[in-house]
Amino acid sequence: MTATAPTFTSARVRAPDEVAGAFDTGAFKCSNSSSLARALVLLKWTFTFTSVYHVPRGLATALLLFGAMGSMSCEQSLDPRSRALTGVEAYLDAELEVLRGAVEDLAAAAPAPDDDGWNAREDAAAVTEMKAAWRRVRASYERIEGALGHLFPSIAHSADGRYEAFIEEAADVNLFDGEGVTGMHAVERVLWADAHSPAVIAFESALPGYAPAAFPSDEAAARAFRDELVGRLAGDVAAMQESFGPLALDPATAFRGVTESVEEQVEKVDLPGPGEDESRYAGATLDDMRANLEGGREIYEEFRPWLVQQGEGPAVDAAVVAGFDRIAAVYDSMPGTALPEVPETWNSASPTTADLGTPYGQLVTGLARESDPDDDGSLISAMNRAADALRIPRAR
Repeated sequence: MTATAPTFTSARVRAPDEVAGAFDTGAFKCSNSSSLARALVLLKWTFTFTSVYHVPRGLATALLLFGAMGSMSCEQSLDPRSRALTGVEAYLDAELEVLRGAVEDLAAAAPAPDDDGWNAREDAAAVTEMKAAWRRVRASYERIEGALGHLFPSIAHSADGRYEAFIEEAADVNLFDGEGVTGMHAVERVLWADAHSPAVIAFESALPGYAPAAFPSDEAAARAFRDELVGRLAGDVAAMQESFGPLALDPATAFRGVTESVEEQVEKVDLPGPGEDESRYAGATLDDMRANLEGGREIYEEFRPWLVQQGEGPAVDAAVVAGFDRIAAVYDSMPGTALPEVPETWNSASPTTADLGTPYGQLVTGLARESDPDDDGSLISAMNRAADALRIPRAR
């Protein structure tokens, strides 16, 4: 089968008068924090502007050089607070673009719809390619999940909600359309339809409104998967890109992207029981957590120059970095992409000593400690002290 993909709408290209206005007001030249990031954005804009509006390349190149010079002078003139905010904006914008591209790759890898649909046995190469694209989608989303969940809560639910959260609202009999159960996990559930673990099946089959996972078995289902289910995810990503452009981040919102990424570590792993983790079908929840931690750390990096200029900032910064290092070391010590096996007798409200002694129990205990604001040695406690030093309201 050959793969064909629909065209999805991404972030809107500015018209010439809007670009001119941006240069006049300085909004364009001060849009990002690093010279490299700004150069990449400007280069991308130059070629888009040239091709869409048929501007002579000489003029476009001149605009590029003008913007780059303005960007360098802008970076030198920005105070640490402003540099932190523009750095966070640049990181989020870049990851949203990576996310958009990965979703488009996923759609492009889908087999062309035909009478018998597709499945992992007869269309193994295409399914493997879709799975690889899905993993890229997941990683890019997880790196900025803390910020996106706060900025776009309703879109984030549509893009990242779990199966059980959707069918609590209504049963979903059509696995492949863009209604009901949607988002990355709906796509994941289909792509790994033949690989759900017994624990996952036991958990989900007991839910009211449950429908067994399946591959598209006919042309209509295959077309719906590509154009509607994946198309809905592409639309959600495009909506976040469109909405993010005009947003002006404040320090509290930007910093919350870090603190929430830390808090989400324990939320992703402290489960009511087996088979309930987030990326359960692909066995990729540990990779989710790694990417989430990586993104939180990248955002925090933008605040460090500002923090170390405060009174006790250097000591607080060292405590934050040490906390990130501790969690990263735990993840690095664990093989594979999936969580350790959840004990069958696991009870998150009152785990037994034996269950706490398992690799899974030790992971939960360690992450709970790092996310405890009352533990002076925890990462989240250090993050709160950093917020205090920067006079940023704490997230909670």
